[in-house]
Amino acid sequence: MRDILPDLRARCADGVPFALATVVAVHGSAPRDPGAVMAVDAAGAVLGSVSGGCVESDLYEAAREVLAGAPPRVVAYGISDDEAFGAGLTCGGTIEVLVRAYATGAERDGLAALLELIAAGRPVAEATVLSGAAETGARLVVRPAGAGPTTGTLGSEGLDAAVTDDARGLLAQGRTGVQLYGALGQRRMQEVAVFIRTYAPPPRMLVFGAIDHAAATARIGAFLGYRVTVCDARPAFATRERFPTADEVVRAWPHTYLESTEVDARTAICVLTHDPRFDVPLLVAALRTPAAYIGVMGSRRTHHDRLARLRAAGVDEAGLARLASPVGLDLGARTPEETAVSIAAEIVQHRWGGTGRPLGELTGAIHHPGGPAPPR
Repeated sequence: MRDILPDLRARCADGVPFALATVVAVHGSAPRDPGAVMAVDAAGAVLGSVSGGCVESDLYEAAREVLAGAPPRVVAYGISDDEAFGAGLTCGGTIEVLVRAYATGAERDGLAALLELIAAGRPVAEATVLSGAAETGARLVVRPAGAGPTTGTLGSEGLDAAVTDDARGLLAQGRTGVQLYGALGQRRMQEVAVFIRTYAPPPRMLVFGAIDHAAATARIGAFLGYRVTVCDARPAFATRERFPTADEVVRAWPHTYLESTEVDARTAICVLTHDPRFDVPLLVAALRTPAAYIGVMGSRRTHHDRLARLRAAGVDEAGLARLASPVGLDLGARTPEETAVSIAAEIVQHRWGGTGRPLGELTGAIHHPGGPAPPR
């Protein structure tokens, strides 16, 4: 949704009808995760993608049908026929896609309110009925307790209450998926399938050290969807002009800033200073956080000296094992841009539990199931 957010908001503001095709379930290998969206507007323009091209043509026709008045529906796509090459996935998996229209002013206004929360970085969840003893396409928008009202309804007070409770739990975990309920919200029943899509604020990437490698890392971090902060104590280096793609540039001692800012289990910390005056107090502070990734630049000799200094500062072996240093995967990188790709590759590999080896050397599914790997 985020990749076409400005376009959807513009269509809502202009009163342009459109349909959304949303991936709600994935089985086996598939090109996009649940939550991936394609939009088709009344003029026939297409935004976004749900499969990288495998089923978009068929979904385009389904979207045009719901725009013409057909009810919302869930369509499934599996392995395509290699001879006929009909609508299907060449990767061997199966996806289920909800197709529904936002053709009336009330429908667009409801979605516009959700899009505004997403654009503002507010945590919010959207629950949509997929099938069963409730109206397909019925929506409920849920915010964290105390953060604002729940809007919409899935058809019954009991179902709304149960889904609101589960949506807040999934939102806290940053998870998206299908939940099953009784018609009145009963647990352990399978009368109603509800897709709960959560929109947590973007994860943070904290880049310490205002050097050329930091500029390249900030660019690729923004490309990956992180909210990027660059921090350095030197005013001449920590400038907006040198880091135009960063969301913020902070002039402060790195460890002081880190101790005062929010870090959660999705945060990536990249320490590119390789100067003991900055590194040691910064890493001591970083290892007190739940950060998902702590990458540290420097040669093996530098890192060996760094480990000795950290041990002297009281860091135990479990903490030292969390450090990714020398930072990045072995790509043979030379330039700052290539090094940034190496760092980004390691962050992605760590997040999803990949091997870091060439896919051509491996067998089995290309797309890893499940969520992020445990913190290293």
